[in-house]
Amino acid sequence: MRTRSDLKAFMKQRRMGLNDFIQRLATNSYACKHPEVQSILNLSPPQDPELMNANPSPPPSPSQQINLGPSSNPSAKPSDFHFLKVIGKGSFGKVLLARHRTDDQFYAVKVLQKKAILKKKEEKHIMSERNVLLKNVKHPFLVGLHYSFQTADKLYFILDYINGGELFYHLQRERCFLEPRARFYAAEIASALGYLHSLNIVYRDLKPENILLDSQGHIILTDFGLCKENIEPNGTTSTFCGTPEYLAPEVLHKQPYDRTVDWWCLGAVLYEMLYGLPPFYSRNTAEMYDNILNKPLQLKPNISNAARHLLEGLLQKDRTKRLGCTEDFIEIKNHIFFSPINWDELNAKKITPPFNPNVTGPNDLRHFDPEFTDEPVPSSIGCSPDSALVTASIKEAAEAFVGFSYAPSMDSYL
Repeated sequence: MRTRSDLKAFMKQRRMGLNDFIQRLATNSYACKHPEVQSILNLSPPQDPELMNANPSPPPSPSQQINLGPSSNPSAKPSDFHFLKVIGKGSFGKVLLARHRTDDQFYAVKVLQKKAILKKKEEKHIMSERNVLLKNVKHPFLVGLHYSFQTADKLYFILDYINGGELFYHLQRERCFLEPRARFYAAEIASALGYLHSLNIVYRDLKPENILLDSQGHIILTDFGLCKENIEPNGTTSTFCGTPEYLAPEVLHKQPYDRTVDWWCLGAVLYEMLYGLPPFYSRNTAEMYDNILNKPLQLKPNISNAARHLLEGLLQKDRTKRLGCTEDFIEIKNHIFFSPINWDELNAKKITPPFNPNVTGPNDLRHFDPEFTDEPVPSSIGCSPDSALVTASIKEAAEAFVGFSYAPSMDSYL
């Protein structure tokens, strides 16, 4: 029986990142000395002094202007926005609520430090995130990118502003959800994952922190930094990445894995929604990894047989026997657990969500963690660089993100 202190320890660990075991693993394991693996295992957010610096880096010289590609909005700049609140934080920067000074629309603006990204060799992940965001415009449960731009030292994603709160936040408050509510969320998540898979994209980082609720209570999947593109239906990849509680056995084994890792993660999230903690959770990460690899799935009797059968299918340790391994989303969609769901109505957002966040408007931040919203907005966020000096590091950063800036053509919205 897990106690409330277990839950608090779990929440603290989730906010702080990986524990000492992972750090020892990253230090001592030969395999984990690969820079890419190191960058994934070292999840402790670096300090971001430049975000707090009121004197931002200088602009690029004419020879360092970034190729905007087909962008129809090459003049976007930080000063176009009034930055109101910090609403999230990550390893490379912050997410802020901002209002556009011209049209008064509210956006979530993800501001990333080029220097921090380059230091950890994460440019490919950031560009992959941007590429995936470009493909999201046609799905109701994926966050949309309006456009992106950059200054000499920062990247800016202008995203849909979603203020119903993280699923993580609501699970913290309510401990677990009743089965109909968990089914509704799992169906919308599965729909989003199925769409990404149809584009040959594996998401790889499904967890309650990356699942938002919109103002009506529908799911919105966000944070595509660990997505892997160009994975054909039978294709595999092998990068060790993800979040400890949700890692599939084949990822822990450092074996090639396929899109079924996302169905494992869906099973882990559904289990957590029903029971309050991930399926193989332990405060000791080494023990948790051993549980994921070796411990049989244990399900308490307080869920339906359909939910039990679905969890057993999704949390199958052998990926070749996992639900979804043959026909992907079709297998999930047709499972008896989802028989109450009309998928066409679900995707049209015609099913009334089981929970309404009851937000009063864009300034209603009740569902954001005060850990973020109490933090002052860094003064450099909304400043365009104004110094004439261009450093070598800025030159390197400029070259690394050529083609990042993006604005959609008008027919994207039609």
